[in-house]
Amino acid sequence: MQDRYKTFTIQIAKLSRFIRRIKTEEMADLGLKSIHVSCLYYLYKAGQMTAAQLCDMCEEDKAAVSRSLLFLEDEGYVACGTTTKKRYNCPLLLTAKGRATAEVINDKIASVLARSNDGISESDLEVFYRCLDRVSENLQDICKKYGD
Repeated sequence: MQDRYKTFTIQIAKLSRFIRRIKTEEMADLGLKSIHVSCLYYLYKAGQMTAAQLCDMCEEDKAAVSRSLLFLEDEGYVACGTTTKKRYNCPLLLTAKGRATAEVINDKIASVLARSNDGISESDLEVFYRCLDRVSENLQDICKKYGD
């Protein structure tokens, strides 16, 4: 049990660091940060989302997503779909620049995922991701008792 705990916690922490480092390095030439990648990627996949939806999808706090969206809007990657004062629930859309950048990001993500899956069969990957989802759901259920 101790070895499993050690392996689980260390490997999850390492994966998180590796992912953040890869995002940082791959986006340096675009002048973007890790959180910008997530926002652009999920907007690209969904077509439009609110800041609230992005917070949920990116698993980031409101302040971090808000700062990221402000940067992305100021730099011309993202536009608000309405003129409402409640920006948090405003539908966000990618601009032409945002779409072009998101396509580059999407290609980079596909390349990194393909490389990270080297030597692993498709069936093993399906089992791995199914188990990873289940572990995540179980841990989320445990955390619910702690409240927000």
